[in-house]
Amino acid sequence: MRMICAVPIGTQAQFNGTEGAYTRFLTQNMEEDSSNVEMKLSSDLDEEVGGNGVVDNGKPQHPRPAYVSKSGLCNPRNICIAASAIILASFLIGLLIGSSMSKKTTEDNGSACQTYAPGPSDSGSIPIETVPSLDWSAITKLLKDKLTISGIERSLSEFSSENHQAGSGGDEILANKVLTKFKENAMDPWIDTHFVKTQDLPKGVSNKVTFGGKDYFESGYLSYSALGTAQGAILYAYYGQEEDLRQLQDIGIDPSGRVLLVRAGKNSYAEKVANAGKVGASAVLIYPDPADYTLALDAALYGHVHLGSGDPYTPGFPSFNHTQFPPAKSSGLPSIPAQTIRASTATEIMRGLAGRHPPRGWADGSLKNVDYRLGSVNDTVSVEVKNVLTEIQIHNVFGVIKGLVDPDRYLVIGAQRDAWGAGFAKSTVGTSLLLELARAITSMIHEGGFKPRRSIVFASWSAGEYGAVGATEWLEGYLPSLGMKAFSYISLDGIVTGSTFKASASPMMYDLIQSTLKEVSSPTDSSKTLFSQIPGTNWETSAMEPMRMDDPAYTFMTFSGIPSVSVRFSWDKPYPFFGTMLDTRNNLQSKVPNLLARIKAAGEVTGQMALRLVHDHLLRLNTEKYLNIMRIRVNKINKEVMSLQGNGRLPKTLEMKWFMSALGSYGRASRSLFSLIQNSDLEDLEQCRIINDRIMGVERNLLSPYVSPQTTPFRHILLGTGSCTLQDVVTQLAAIREGSASANIDALKNQFALTTWTIQSCANALAGNVWDMDNEL
Repeated sequence: MRMICAVPIGTQAQFNGTEGAYTRFLTQNMEEDSSNVEMKLSSDLDEEVGGNGVVDNGKPQHPRPAYVSKSGLCNPRNICIAASAIILASFLIGLLIGSSMSKKTTEDNGSACQTYAPGPSDSGSIPIETVPSLDWSAITKLLKDKLTISGIERSLSEFSSENHQAGSGGDEILANKVLTKFKENAMDPWIDTHFVKTQDLPKGVSNKVTFGGKDYFESGYLSYSALGTAQGAILYAYYGQEEDLRQLQDIGIDPSGRVLLVRAGKNSYAEKVANAGKVGASAVLIYPDPADYTLALDAALYGHVHLGSGDPYTPGFPSFNHTQFPPAKSSGLPSIPAQTIRASTATEIMRGLAGRHPPRGWADGSLKNVDYRLGSVNDTVSVEVKNVLTEIQIHNVFGVIKGLVDPDRYLVIGAQRDAWGAGFAKSTVGTSLLLELARAITSMIHEGGFKPRRSIVFASWSAGEYGAVGATEWLEGYLPSLGMKAFSYISLDGIVTGSTFKASASPMMYDLIQSTLKEVSSPTDSSKTLFSQIPGTNWETSAMEPMRMDDPAYTFMTFSGIPSVSVRFSWDKPYPFFGTMLDTRNNLQSKVPNLLARIKAAGEVTGQMALRLVHDHLLRLNTEKYLNIMRIRVNKINKEVMSLQGNGRLPKTLEMKWFMSALGSYGRASRSLFSLIQNSDLEDLEQCRIINDRIMGVERNLLSPYVSPQTTPFRHILLGTGSCTLQDVVTQLAAIREGSASANIDALKNQFALTTWTIQSCANALAGNVWDMDNEL
């Protein structure tokens, strides 16, 4: 055994993370490992870099080999001196080894020295403990003490604003405040600027809906709607979900050419409009039914209808400067006009509708004195959308807390800064919590002795209301680097709107969420944990929700392959004030008792997850979770294939054994990794880095490499959308079973091949070295 003392090292690795130097921050050599410190004799070190071991630029210097002249070696006097030195050194080394072994038996556990088992070769480098860390209980106590209600209150007051729409003067003021806070915390802040296209109403202009000879002028609007005027017979289509439109077709009603009147909720505005476009509708009107939203009847709704994220006029690439790129637009832009209307307007229209009664359950709305009907072909309506496409400049603001062992591996914590109006619940709470977590964690480092192994990047996004535009443009700009180096993303958007814990996340993060909930106290009863207050016997069923396309973390996971989580305290019903001018502090406090205590609890949950991810030797991401999801999907596909082959609708040549083989390879690779972790020395920094890189690669390797990010941005085969996903395989099989015109057996075979090999490739990467792979059937 070797005895190694932990010696203070004055050569901590530095990011080039100054303002405006983000490119250098991301392109830092991935292979550098600041934890590998070479030891030299002090005389040699002094000659090269001076007493502190650092040259003027502040970067660690790697020792150069000492060269001795040939004439010096041939000098007899030097030979005698060298021989005497060797004999003396041998005697001293033997004496020191004996002394060290004697001391080893008497030193207690508090010694600064640690023992390490010898490696495969004595000539190998000796690991040095560069990050003596606090134990986990001390770290969580520090966070709880540093993250205070008084601090949260100060930030809420400072960052509250009545007008901070993306690209506005109010948004820029808040951006400068965030930048100042990061500077005060010595977080080497920088700014990422984009020129993006948004669609807004000109000042003093309203869109118009005409029904029954009466005009209704609506101040709300939906960005990225198709422009112009559309007419058609109105058709009540419930929430505008795919199953709702299918139900209308099943009862013999053709939505083609109709103006669909749908309720807000259940799915996003973009999904409602996309679904309407698929069935040939001419336009869409969306209203908040009082059964879903406790809003004033004249409250206007704001949102966007881009079925995607980011600037839809630079799909797949960043909006740094539009003049550099050819004209392009996202396939997710709708081809039909879409407009939000007030509940009062919807009431007037619904009262004038004739036609059939809707399917069972559709008449459960609460519009007063309204007999819910589907509408007849004579109930015509006109929709006029006057939105204007404009280019705005937005700023994402970043600050970094640098890790000491793997500084080029980082967690990102982000919050949307902009809003349609006050946006208190949507953006102010998240932005305030972002700044308070940054302050608390930097204080833990400077005053409490906390030493993170990996880095934390804090991000304040702009243009979130238009579909995570700021965040997506950043991802598009630095996708290769982020895919390799960012190991997780935590979203703080809309984090507190109620008292019930909910989250949507990568399955790999479920275990981390569960363990965190077991450690964080309830904001209303400190004797209980948040986990104990989750109802039911299956916490995942009760607390975890699928990550939808309008989730602020969705793009990170399905476009960039970064394991992500959105945490929130909410109610069963959607928060009614999102996307309105009524999202104020008073309205949030009317919905959430003990608001500040719940914000603090949300901060402790997200903060502890972040600290776990940057503190532990190995990333708390469970690759085994995806195996269960794959099994469920593949078993469903297998059952459908066997059924279709049994009735002759699918050829026998389409075999499931390759799917099963890929699934088996992933299972073996995951188990092999678990075994490696169980048998690894966690003090071996290089081994930990190798294991962590394999874990990090899973989400990224589940992105299909066979489709373009420009046309199919959400390429995750398990959680994304499009023809590259396992869900689309199921959809294609259903089309074949139903004899649909869209059924295509050749396309299905191609899907089989590409999704199978995506899983197999992910398994191969998880297995590690090519000689460790086990891909037998």
